[in-house]
Amino acid sequence: MNINNKTFFCSWSGGKDSCLSLYYAIKQGGIPKRLLTMLVEDSERSRVHGLSMNLLKKQSEYLNIPLTTRHTSWEEYEKTFIQALKEVNKNGIRIGIFGDIDIEGHRKWVEKVCSKTNMASYLPLWKKPRKQIVMEFIKLGFKAIIIAAKDDKLLGKELLGREFDKDLLRIFEERGIDPAGENGEFHTLVTEGPIFKHNIKYRIEEKILLNGYWFQNISIEE
Repeated sequence: MNINNKTFFCSWSGGKDSCLSLYYAIKQGGIPKRLLTMLVEDSERSRVHGLSMNLLKKQSEYLNIPLTTRHTSWEEYEKTFIQALKEVNKNGIRIGIFGDIDIEGHRKWVEKVCSKTNMASYLPLWKKPRKQIVMEFIKLGFKAIIIAAKDDKLLGKELLGREFDKDLLRIFEERGIDPAGENGEFHTLVTEGPIFKHNIKYRIEEKILLNGYWFQNISIEE
């Protein structure tokens, strides 16, 4: 898709895949106008990654892209997402950027919700080899840390707070863990990179076990 000189919103998780997709869209001449993040229905944390509003707002500030959030349950997720897209659409934005890589069901869902709101969807990472994607992320100078991991024998809480770098990728390879975490094995928080005005300074806090995942609580250092 040619997005040169066209405005877009980015479905924003705060992690590596949505960030790299945003980067590619900007490099291809797209004009970012909005980040869109779904929050837990009764909390000020993101729906999947568990990021606090403080972190999401800091990313938005340092990317210089306004942030839009919506609270939702899993049951109401699709309905709430479509409502959010309708509001984004009213601002003249007609393209959505998504960070999905190769799971067909995810792409079909994206196309479905966008089609209901007169939006075009663009997935810059689609069908790229997973290892190539994570290596590009690192080589471009992005930095991220692990902020969520499945509570199992391969991952668990020991990797929380670790920088997402080549050393960690070697650990993933040794353990047979998908380096991209595309099936939800782990999630990341991006703290710096070539499209950020400043690096996010953070402090590692407590680790929390919730619904089969370990989450790393992070606070911002001003």
